[in-house]
Amino acid sequence: MSLYDQTIPQLNKMLSNLEAWLDLGAEYAKTKNFDVTVLLQSRLAPDQFPLIKQVQAACDQAKTTAARVTGREPPKHPDTEVTFDELKARIATVKSYLAEFSAKDFEGAESRVIALPFMPGKGMSGSHYTCEMALPNFYFHASMAYAILRHNGVDLGKRHFIGGLTLQDV
Repeated sequence: MSLYDQTIPQLNKMLSNLEAWLDLGAEYAKTKNFDVTVLLQSRLAPDQFPLIKQVQAACDQAKTTAARVTGREPPKHPDTEVTFDELKARIATVKSYLAEFSAKDFEGAESRVIALPFMPGKGMSGSHYTCEMALPNFYFHASMAYAILRHNGVDLGKRHFIGGLTLQDV
């Protein structure tokens, strides 16, 4: 399986799942009659990012993964979102960016050396970067967003996290 197949479809799927979780969070706040912005500032621990930053970080990791593995510079998005709608717009922007990539863009990416800005003079192959760092970091922030919403009572289950499956007859 190519790095394209391991990244772009799955990043898009999880970003779509994240959009759906935000919709469920907004509906939950409406049903329970509380200000939805309470959820945006919720966190699981005092030293952890709140929901709003978890969504921003998941978006940043998605676009950065695709860009760095293919040798591009990721677009900049200032962290100015303060509403659910603004977060959903950011997710849509990142999904549109990911749609610009094709399998051809990832040719040779497995062996491309990705410099690590936080470790000057060090890098990782595209394969190792994607598998050991980029995707785990993306899933970390996505799962924290999920957990914050779930912790606050939003009716989310494993199926919401996993999303749709590619099934076939056996």
